[in-house]
Amino acid sequence: MRTPFAVAGLLMLSVAARADEAQLKRGQALLSQNCSRCHAIGRTGDSPRPDAPAFRKLGTRYPIDSLEEALGEGIMSGHPDMPELAFEAADVGAIIAYLKSVQAP
Repeated sequence: MRTPFAVAGLLMLSVAARADEAQLKRGQALLSQNCSRCHAIGRTGDSPRPDAPAFRKLGTRYPIDSLEEALGEGIMSGHPDMPELAFEAADVGAIIAYLKSVQAP
């Protein structure tokens, strides 16, 4: 027999899992819209531009959390083809969550 606390706990986990999934989908959509012309944004595949790193490998270059400020204030690159991008705080959280979810082991 489940106690009311156990049922409430299961409901909270279910709601949290759906929120996490929605956040991951939002992060993926933002990266697809803004970055996939040059970068591979998923767990597999090559970047359309060979010189653009696949996002699943970013964790080998930087701690993913360290990208948070740059994404919010305006991320710039040393090459002229990459536009400066800045995202809203909620979007930054979704992007960071998605990036963490696709990192290669």
